[in-house]
Amino acid sequence: MRLRSLVLPFALIAAAFAIPSSAASTSGAPATVDQPQTPAATPMPATPTHPLEKADLEAWLDGFVPYALKSGDIAGAVVAVVKDGHVLVEKGYGDADVARKIPMDPEHTLVRIGSTSKLFTWTAVMQLVEQHKLDLDRDINDYLDFKVPSKTGKPITLRDLMNHRAGFEEGLKDVLAVDPHALQSTEQYLKAHPRPMLFAPGEVPAYSNYGAALAGYIVQRVSGERFEDYVARHILAPLDMQHTTFEQPLPEKFRSAMADGYRASSSEPHPYEFVVTAPAGSGAATADDMAHFMIAQLQLGRYDDHRILSADTARLMQTPSETGLPGFSTMAHGFFYDHHNGRVVIGHGGDTVVFHTELDLLPGENVGIFYDFSSRGKNDAVYAARELLFGEFMNRYFPAPAQAPMPTLSSAPHDAQEIAGPYESSRRIEHGFLGFFYLLQQSSIGANADGTITAPPGPGGQTDATFREIGPQIWREKNGTRELALRDVDGVKTVIDSTDPTSVLQAVPFLRSAGLNVTVLLASVAVLFWSLVLWLVSPILRRGEPARSEATAVIRRSRLYMRCAALVDIVYLGAWTMLLLPVLSLQLEVYGSHLDPVVLMLECSGLIAIAAAGVGLWSTWRLFQEGAPLLSKIWGVATAAALLGVVWIGAMGGFIGINLNY
Repeated sequence: MRLRSLVLPFALIAAAFAIPSSAASTSGAPATVDQPQTPAATPMPATPTHPLEKADLEAWLDGFVPYALKSGDIAGAVVAVVKDGHVLVEKGYGDADVARKIPMDPEHTLVRIGSTSKLFTWTAVMQLVEQHKLDLDRDINDYLDFKVPSKTGKPITLRDLMNHRAGFEEGLKDVLAVDPHALQSTEQYLKAHPRPMLFAPGEVPAYSNYGAALAGYIVQRVSGERFEDYVARHILAPLDMQHTTFEQPLPEKFRSAMADGYRASSSEPHPYEFVVTAPAGSGAATADDMAHFMIAQLQLGRYDDHRILSADTARLMQTPSETGLPGFSTMAHGFFYDHHNGRVVIGHGGDTVVFHTELDLLPGENVGIFYDFSSRGKNDAVYAARELLFGEFMNRYFPAPAQAPMPTLSSAPHDAQEIAGPYESSRRIEHGFLGFFYLLQQSSIGANADGTITAPPGPGGQTDATFREIGPQIWREKNGTRELALRDVDGVKTVIDSTDPTSVLQAVPFLRSAGLNVTVLLASVAVLFWSLVLWLVSPILRRGEPARSEATAVIRRSRLYMRCAALVDIVYLGAWTMLLLPVLSLQLEVYGSHLDPVVLMLECSGLIAIAAAGVGLWSTWRLFQEGAPLLSKIWGVATAAALLGVVWIGAMGGFIGINLNY
């Protein structure tokens, strides 16, 4: 699965499934509906700097990969490169088992491939399309035994699922497990965890593992075979992929060959991850088997004497299935479709919590590369390593021609102000308590005095990037090729990134803006803590004061009620913090149905927070009624506002209300 873009909004770092890279290592870009064009390739150089030959490629990989592993604290990696229908190079680096020093073996070591598994799901869909059993533009409800409602009544189609444009909200509950007893079937998961819809079908890209799982379930229903069995019979067997499986738990015959995954090579092995949305990311394979899959795709469905797709169907599958801005990535029937250094690149990446994969094909050169790292690494070093590996591979063997720099537009200062502002990803959670992270962690684009803009980093980037305007509301990264475009989509100011066809940035309404809500949260917590501190020190400060009047006693009780309300809210926020902490360490398996009683209790406790705010307002009114000192009145107003602020954050962040589908 693809996890990276999912967890970044959590201030997390990276990456399940299920989490997407693009054709060129997370290269892909949200397509738009108003530009019926696909990227145009730039002129290619006459000859590459280095010929793509076995000796040169091995020498380059032997220099690059070991250094990336050591510097990034990554346990191991496998790489496979195919060319002209044959395996050119297969290499293993580092350890499959660090403690026992078992080396990574490209032919025998299995690795998790995360969302790269989706390519098998989409291949299965195209097989059934070829057999006229599925129609890409038919309502998916015609193939299901339960109803998937649409936001506007417009039907969701298989093409929408392939393009990640069904409109589904993201979800984390029950998507990962480490206990096999917690593993649900795809059918059980889909029916028990319907995703709310944020957008009308076909309109806005929003990467969805739920959508891919729906496609896999449709394959199962239409074929009459369990999804895992269908893939094994109709894809893996013809391609002689004897060391690949979608089965969970891992079959006994594969367990001794499975690489351990690590947060970092210096840490303990991570438990085997069960991807509940199996068609979206449950695959485990060797690099050699993935080479077979690449050869079949590059040879338009043929591997040796076997076919998994007709040439026409394979050609269709590799053709864009949606339109996009010129030079921007788009989707091609499940593939990410991009241009890199003037070459068409199609592919898909994938991440679980610990495994990180990329598969990239260059159809015009009949070349494919697959690589998988078995650790996140120090400071999530794997993302930069993965991005750099493909970038340097392309620069070495398929370099881009030199291009004259494009002048900055005179409208740049004005347009920079227009694009500037806070944004949230279309791939997000709005319902349920995990929406709290998306409320507080948003992207921001800033306008600079020289007319350039500063935007969040792209794949593998660590710092914000600077862009200059090269076309009407089109910005290109300085010393780079990544571009941003500002468009209006369904009345929402939208920023499209040329490296991501599966999500866009949407302007944030003021009431949802991180600036407002972070300010409310921090100010409320600060005031409530200060109220508790004053409660502790006030006996010392008031020591020796004369006896108080009856009016002062009323004021004292009002103060006591407000301090109790502040204590209640601090405990309330602390309890939610404890529930949210596992997300920050990517312990996603924590968030399952077994947690429902705890979540329900905390959601119901929102009534207590509302009552505390009521107590604060009443007590403040009493302070004014009883003629309390000015400082007490100010303190009362501030505390009441803080108590209301907690209710505001609870309502906006999904803490208040009953929602167990998050």
